[in-house]
Amino acid sequence: MAGSDEPETVPEPLQPQPGDYAYDLDRALSAVVTLRARIPDDAFTAGMLGTERIGNAVLIRDDGLLLTIGYLITEAQEIWLTTAAGRAVPGHVLGYDQVTGFGLVQALGSLGVPALPLGEAGQAPVGARVVFAGAGGRAGAVAGRVVSRQEFAGYWEYLLEEAVFTSPAHPNWGGAAVIGPEGTVIGIGSLQLGHDPGDGRVRMLNMSVPIELLPPILDDMRLLGRPARPARPWLGVSASSDDGQVMLIGVTARGPAARAGLRRGDIILAVGGEGVTDLAAFLRAIWALGPAGAGVPLVVDREGDRFEVNVTSGDRNNFLKAAPLH
Repeated sequence: MAGSDEPETVPEPLQPQPGDYAYDLDRALSAVVTLRARIPDDAFTAGMLGTERIGNAVLIRDDGLLLTIGYLITEAQEIWLTTAAGRAVPGHVLGYDQVTGFGLVQALGSLGVPALPLGEAGQAPVGARVVFAGAGGRAGAVAGRVVSRQEFAGYWEYLLEEAVFTSPAHPNWGGAAVIGPEGTVIGIGSLQLGHDPGDGRVRMLNMSVPIELLPPILDDMRLLGRPARPARPWLGVSASSDDGQVMLIGVTARGPAARAGLRRGDIILAVGGEGVTDLAAFLRAIWALGPAGAGVPLVVDREGDRFEVNVTSGDRNNFLKAAPLH
């Protein structure tokens, strides 16, 4: 959650109770802290995500390493971390990964709380009991269950093969820790979204990034600020799909798509000669063309006029302000 005021308290009937779990609930919850980030007014993401962002982070190592969701700390120049007991220490952005969505922060002082070990999202199959833990101890946590493990495509050129969906929804989801049955972190909260299971009644869920995606990139993120893999080609568009069509719902100013003349409302019919009918297929077709910098041939429909355009893709990270050195 970016750009909110103080976190909401979870209603007491939804809060977890120690007797319902096989691990030390209060000890586990203490590892989740409030994260506040300040972003410069001229940052690339300031307009979309705001300049004052608040969410959560979870201590995953005793040396002060914290895991959060990357959008909270993207381009952050100042980070503060506050425990449930009120201890506040500054933090430093180590890195964030555009592919998974994870972000890492280093506490620049002792938080005085125990680290929460990493688990595996597979430890909590559909139906399993979990705790969706924001900062603030029990008052900041929701007792819930995993309701789905499925693909998630985000309009901001983002795709997870198997995201974790939990219910009931937490009001302060950004960077919150999904704690599995063994008292370990199995996911990091990313979104709140509506879901209709087929009865016409929309229910709010949380979507979380599964923790299995972290270990392969953890060392690179700590040392390099990002995974040591080639960056994916980025167009700088927001896109949605409906009724078998992929439509641009936004085009980022100064981004690759904008430079190529694409506009909001354009319908993408094909990528690299491959027809696309949904958002996931659109993204996979772009990423299959090579690393960032690759040309992306598109077939576009604009108000009934069909034409071709080649977009020279970019590396999203090159548009972002780097974290200050400490």
